[in-house]
Amino acid sequence: MTEDLTTLTAILHRRHSTRAFRPDPVPDAVITEITRTAARVPSWCNAQPWQVHVTRKAETDRFREKLYATALAESSKPDLDWPKQYTGAYLDRRRTCGFQLYDAVGIAKGDRAASGKQMMENYRLFGAPHVAIITSEADLGTYGIMDTGGFIALWTIAAEAAGVASVPQAAVAAFAPLLRAEFDIPEHRRILCAISFGYEDTDAPINAFRTERAEMSEVLLWAGKDH
Repeated sequence: MTEDLTTLTAILHRRHSTRAFRPDPVPDAVITEITRTAARVPSWCNAQPWQVHVTRKAETDRFREKLYATALAESSKPDLDWPKQYTGAYLDRRRTCGFQLYDAVGIAKGDRAASGKQMMENYRLFGAPHVAIITSEADLGTYGIMDTGGFIALWTIAAEAAGVASVPQAAVAAFAPLLRAEFDIPEHRRILCAISFGYEDTDAPINAFRTERAEMSEVLLWAGKDH
């Protein structure tokens, strides 16, 4: 492998979804450079449909209080439909990830009260000092969403390269009307997800587990019969 690919691979292996953060804020200049790097991702016809609304510490704390209260009191109203179902390997991976998370924080299998309480930590933004709300232009439809998905992935990788931990959260986008009002997001923007971020609390047990990746035989499918 080239030196660049070796470095990128190391960053990707190091990156994980972080669910406990230190309170220290990330400097504005670092957030700007992470976003500038992520914006280099390719998009169809170079449309670049992504926009990012980012909170600083005081605004994050105010927003998390409203978000948590809304999640307790209201039903979800996301801009995008949830997956229809998880089956086969997708269901297995989802379950495994959930079991790993619960094991890390000592929640017994079948303890729905404890797992429900842990799930609600999504709406406290896992204590992160910042949150980014990611949107795409509605007129660009599925392909705008796809392009913005690439931006989201690269944003988390760039953050890791900068020493900043993060966790993408579809759960936050479940309350799109609140986000639209709080961040003055117009109707022609589709709210895809949030990314809570900051500096990782390395002592928190919930940050200790790592998810696995599918075998290459499940991902890489060679065309033709001469292999």
